[in-house]
Amino acid sequence: MLALICGTGDLPAKIAAAQNEPPLVCVLEGFEPTGLTADLHFSLETFGSLLIKLGQHGVTEACACGAIERPQIDPSKLDEHTLPLVPLLAGALQAGDDGALRAVMGLFEKTGFTVRSAHELAPELIAQPGVLSEKWPDSQMRDDAKMGADVLAAMAPMDVGQACVTGGGQLLGMETIGGTDHMIATLPNTPLVKKGVLVKGPKTGQDTRADMPTIGPRTVEAVIEAGLAGIVIDAGDVLMLDADRCIEIANAAGIVLWSRMGE
Repeated sequence: MLALICGTGDLPAKIAAAQNEPPLVCVLEGFEPTGLTADLHFSLETFGSLLIKLGQHGVTEACACGAIERPQIDPSKLDEHTLPLVPLLAGALQAGDDGALRAVMGLFEKTGFTVRSAHELAPELIAQPGVLSEKWPDSQMRDDAKMGADVLAAMAPMDVGQACVTGGGQLLGMETIGGTDHMIATLPNTPLVKKGVLVKGPKTGQDTRADMPTIGPRTVEAVIEAGLAGIVIDAGDVLMLDADRCIEIANAAGIVLWSRMGE
């Protein structure tokens, strides 16, 4: 049996819908996914009990999906089954994004569960290569896309974000703890934004089992609202939710949507 360890957004429901058998939906308190009803709620303070409950439900596989903000541990709420895990959980919370996710996935594996990835369970969500929009990238956008890919590769050792915004040969924004939406909403007030492109892809060496980069219609709408000229994602390494809708929105606004192969 499969358990989805869910955060917010549309991805958990997409993965659930792709399965032949309904998965057990486990939701981190305060991070309800869209379109799914929780079978179990849990918190970091009850994570040890969650692992036990998964075994009691006959779960053998787990997939972490959806977005969360890194929560804090409240020592007063720790249950007896989670207390032995505190050193590992505390270390995970102090690590970078990928380091934290690796630690959590390691806890599942040490407990005997097989960790499955979102793109393994719903491969139809993986972005296919090509210029998906009616509008094509010009030479400047191609240069900016290459620059964005280089920036993400250079920042990978720091284990920060999976996205940046480049435009006119300049780096305009870099994703950090606030996530892609926050980065887009806080871009500098410069004319270069009108030439800007959101570049999104996995960090070098990233464990994508729990945090494969994802875009969807809301991402496209945020890019349009910010006045950017396009979106460039790594083909094969980014999930695209409601691809047809993403393309429709991009075409209506006249922006570029490019699923780029490494060049």
